Amino acid sequence: MVRLACIGTNFITDWLMEGVQELDGIELTAVYSRTMEKGKEFAGKYGVEKVYDNFEELAKDSDIDAVYVASPTYCHFKHTMMMLNHKKHVLCEKPVASNLTELELMVKAAKDNQVIFMEAMKSVHTPGYKAMLEHLPKLGAIRRATIQYCQYSSRYDKFKMGIIENAFKPELSNGAVMDIGVYCVHFLAALFGMPDKILADAIFLDNGVDGAGTIIASYGDKQAEVIYSKITNSKLPTQIQGEKGCMIISECPNPQEIKILYNDGTEEFLEFESRENPMKYETETFLELIGTNQVDHPYLEASVIEMKIIDEARRQTGIVFPADKIREQ
Repeated sequence: MVRLACIGTNFITDWLMEGVQELDGIELTAVYSRTMEKGKEFAGKYGVEKVYDNFEELAKDSDIDAVYVASPTYCHFKHTMMMLNHKKHVLCEKPVASNLTELELMVKAAKDNQVIFMEAMKSVHTPGYKAMLEHLPKLGAIRRATIQYCQYSSRYDKFKMGIIENAFKPELSNGAVMDIGVYCVHFLAALFGMPDKILADAIFLDNGVDGAGTIIASYGDKQAEVIYSKITNSKLPTQIQGEKGCMIISECPNPQEIKILYNDGTEEFLEFESRENPMKYETETFLELIGTNQVDHPYLEASVIEMKIIDEARRQTGIVFPADKIREQ
């Protein structure tokens, strides 16, 4: 039995717990929150007795095997490093780090301590994504992909009223590319790897945070567009174009409907299991990696490429986080 603790008590952690409760071999045994009041409230929902408001004490608890880190992005590094260095397996929410430098240090700590470290990027663990990969050769040579996720944020309405919540605070390593664009970038990284070159642009709001953006990635024989936004909605799906047809994917964070439109006019609908909350699948993968002790697992590569792409996009668009300056010192 993997004894799990969580750092963070927001709705994302509740979504993960839906999956945890469906699986054998893992159970929530401890909760960390910055305040005992919130920690006890969250723990009470799941019958958990251990509650911490000091994450160092959590790290020292020998009765905890693994930790789910769902704190704000700028905290991922300090929380994850503390847990890894106390030999806890870590499943860290997206985006896994503020920048590539942080991520490389996290990966090194995991390998040094021989524990599993994985980004909780739900899309690539879903049956839909796996079905997409299985059927992708039917498209022939891939020439273009348009990967998009544009979702108008309820927090944007508050932003326009002068109420700036965490999602729109760049000092917390937040913004559209980190919160929304990361899904698209990771999808691209896992699918095609590191581009030969990228071109990035962004739309900025009054406080300097990016509200939307576009990344064009060149691979020589193919090109990809990454389109993301927190200030508009899109009704268009993600698509991958090959010389024999086009694959239409309902949404890249959680592919639930996929079809292939062939050049001869025929259509093929792919069949696979899907659910509104897909976080069970990433938890299953995490458990499998722990069970087989795959410290140097293949999912790390896509996370590293993701950070390389985002770092370069931020460099081109002038997005700088306090965490960047800290890691440069």
